[in-house]
Amino acid sequence: MARQQKQQTANNREALVSFSLRVGLAVVFLYASISALLNPTAWVGFVPSFVKAIIPAQTFLFLHSLGEIALSLWLLSNKQTFYAAILSALAMVAIVVFNIGALDIIFRDIAIFFSAVALAILTYEKR
Repeated sequence: MARQQKQQTANNREALVSFSLRVGLAVVFLYASISALLNPTAWVGFVPSFVKAIIPAQTFLFLHSLGEIALSLWLLSNKQTFYAAILSALAMVAIVVFNIGALDIIFRDIAIFFSAVALAILTYEKR
């Protein structure tokens, strides 16, 4: 019985860690997307110049924000979490790589990247 209780405790802890990581990532993506939708001029400077050459920055921010909202909802749904975590990590890598000159601002995104990696590791076997 004690072994079964320890396993249940471990399962509960794992579920709580997954929930915390998913909510934390979702909040970050939701905040950024809503902020970009409401105040795009504050975010337009983070759009890479090669993207601006292809599509207007305002249009890109709108589409990117919709994608981030969808990613947030996906994370909160707890469905196929491994893939949502991988996509979150890739999004953070792209943000860091294309804005490396603003490292004093985007350094936090490195921690968000590792949160997404942790979630992917945690949920890998549960695909």
